[in-house]
Amino acid sequence: MDLAFEKRWRDLVTTLSKRFDAGTLDLNAILFLIGVQELGQHAREFKKDEKVALMHIAICVVLMPYGYYQELGRDADGWPHFERVKELPPLASEEQERLMKEAVLGYFETA
Repeated sequence: MDLAFEKRWRDLVTTLSKRFDAGTLDLNAILFLIGVQELGQHAREFKKDEKVALMHIAICVVLMPYGYYQELGRDADGWPHFERVKELPPLASEEQERLMKEAVLGYFETA
C-alpha cells in the first residue's frame, strides 16, 4: 500500500468535505464537484442527465493531462465537449479507482 498516496487522498477528502460542509465525500461526489466547477455556471439543481454529463466532464478534465481526452470547445449552452484521444488501458476496478484518485489529486494540486 502506498501510504503517501493514501494520506494525500485522505487530506483532499477531508479538506473538500469541510469546505462543502458535507459528510465524508467519496470519489463520485468529488468528481461531481469538479464537473460543476468546470461547467462554470451558477449553482443550481441539476437534472439526472445533467448530473451524468457533469461526471463525464470531470472524468475528461482530470484525464486530459494523461493524454486520454482533449477539449473540443463548448456548445451554445456553455457545456464543454471532449474527444477521447486514446483508449484507456484495461484496468481492474481497483486500478481504475487508483487512476481516478491520482487524476483528481493532480487536478487539485495543480489548480
